Amino acid sequence: MDKQTTIAFVFIGAILVLWLYLNSPKQPEQTTGKTDTSSVSYDTNKNKPAVESKKEETKNAVAEPVSGKSDSSSYGKYFSAPSGNEQIITVENELVKLELSNRGGDIKKYFLKNYNNWFTKKADAEKNFYNSHVQLVDYPQGGGGPDLSFVSTDGKAINTSKLEFVSNASKSYYNISGKDSLVIVYTLKVADNKYLEKTFIFYGAKYSMKCSLNLVGLNNIIGNNDIDFVWSKGLRGVEENSVDETSYSNASVYYGGDHVVVDPPKVGEKAEKDFNGTVDWVAVRNKYFAAIIAPQNPSGVDGAYVEGYKSNIANNGLNTSYNIRLIIPFNNSELEQKSFNIYIGPADYTILKSYGHNLDEIVEFGNFLGLKFLIRFISLYLLLPLFNMLHLLIPNYGVVIIVFSLIIKILLYPLTKSSFQSMKKMQLLQPKMTELKEKYKDDPQKMNKETMKLYSTYGVNPAGGCLPLLLQMPIFIALWGLLKVAIELRQQPFVFWITDLSRPDNIFTLPFKLPFFGIDQVSGLALLMGITTFVQQKMSVKDPKQQSLVYIMPVFLTILFMSFPAGLNLYYFMFNVFSIAQQYYINQKHDGMELVPVKNPKKTGGFMSRMMDAAEKNAKVQQQKRKR
Repeated sequence: MDKQTTIAFVFIGAILVLWLYLNSPKQPEQTTGKTDTSSVSYDTNKNKPAVESKKEETKNAVAEPVSGKSDSSSYGKYFSAPSGNEQIITVENELVKLELSNRGGDIKKYFLKNYNNWFTKKADAEKNFYNSHVQLVDYPQGGGGPDLSFVSTDGKAINTSKLEFVSNASKSYYNISGKDSLVIVYTLKVADNKYLEKTFIFYGAKYSMKCSLNLVGLNNIIGNNDIDFVWSKGLRGVEENSVDETSYSNASVYYGGDHVVVDPPKVGEKAEKDFNGTVDWVAVRNKYFAAIIAPQNPSGVDGAYVEGYKSNIANNGLNTSYNIRLIIPFNNSELEQKSFNIYIGPADYTILKSYGHNLDEIVEFGNFLGLKFLIRFISLYLLLPLFNMLHLLIPNYGVVIIVFSLIIKILLYPLTKSSFQSMKKMQLLQPKMTELKEKYKDDPQKMNKETMKLYSTYGVNPAGGCLPLLLQMPIFIALWGLLKVAIELRQQPFVFWITDLSRPDNIFTLPFKLPFFGIDQVSGLALLMGITTFVQQKMSVKDPKQQSLVYIMPVFLTILFMSFPAGLNLYYFMFNVFSIAQQYYINQKHDGMELVPVKNPKKTGGFMSRMMDAAEKNAKVQQQKRKR
């Protein structure tokens, strides 16, 4: 490759490496010794600060944990502090097991039956259900909901999470399945003929539920023109690496046909945003799970408000806390009714797509240089269908990834073949280019023009080795986004030491952290990926001036990939293996390649020649101006 091609190649590679680095999570410090799963707590947000509310007059209405004594005066003349014992109703269907509390008529805990905690082995999952399965609601810290927040006519900021409801349930445990449904009504009585009803409808085989509100006779009790339908504190952190999980956590609003994400920029800073008008849904998510609230009548809401706060937790971990609010107009009438669909479950594209209402927009496949639409298109209509189809035939996701990487390599074969052939031709041209550089070393303009003529004579495109790489980048980035957050890979084993394709396959721990990168965990697949990258570079880079790249790039990429999920590293390792085999085949096939002048060189290199002619004329004009 000549100088211009080398610069282009390095520039493209540098952009990709920089993007990977900026998006790569850093491992939290790991404690030594074995994990005592019996002492694992559900409270991962213990040290986070409270998030301020939207409006000054309602900032005291943010949900708080209900425990200990309550100050009844803070509820005003219409509402009373909780006085009785907390009562729990358990509802179980085919997918979830949840607990409802009469305190607020809220969801207290929400277990996903098909997803285990990171420390749970599949064989042990049913031995202790409550300690082994993912639980998403941060109830002990005042999280969850859904609640109502408003200001009463006597000037008190009220959040219903603090109030005591009465249930119509006749027992404390219900189990439904299939097409069954279950209706549970919670009532908050204010006075005779004045009450708030919160009605839940649960389904036998869905992650979603319906929540309806009936506000009866509260027209002289609710003081402002809006009430807020609130979910507090986001979702509990449920992964071992809280830094990685936090990097994918956010709150978002689907508003005016756009998915708008709100996420705090750094630790100690709050992000907040108001939305006015029709809102289709509001959501909070972590890396693999989401909670979404969608009004059944989007035009019946006045907007939304989202806020988030990022904080440090123990062991160099991170946590983000979110409050989301749908702003509902209160018309000050005797009876007002509102209904919402609530989804709490995996952030799985296929599942969310089945619920409609654009819920699948919450699944992000990545963005690079403004190509978000293209990357999403590639992910949804090429990569994801192919990935899912392969898994229907192959149960082991590790094998799926290997076959997947082979198919992608075959699909990209025309581009990579063109790139290898162009680089081969450029290598053959090097002696002739060296002669030109020596002959016209005192006349750069003439040297460039003769170089372009040389390209034209032999039909060589100097960008031919780089352009195919550039065209492949949207596919590589889409793959990166797909494999990095694919919930299908969560807790899926492959072979040997690779027991979870969604986490780094660490094989040992260094006694120190690498400077600048802060990494002390060594991934086996990242090492294999680095070795194959070195072999591939060694086969393709022949220019002595570029030999440093052969050693620097593999080391740099290996360090970056140390904290990436094993599934992602497995893909790139196998892709490198197939690339090495392909390059070896092409090199052998074209080992006797000779440079043959093309029949119509002017036509082949016309555009580049015109550019060089223009550059030469411009240089002559500048020289004449300097002489004057």
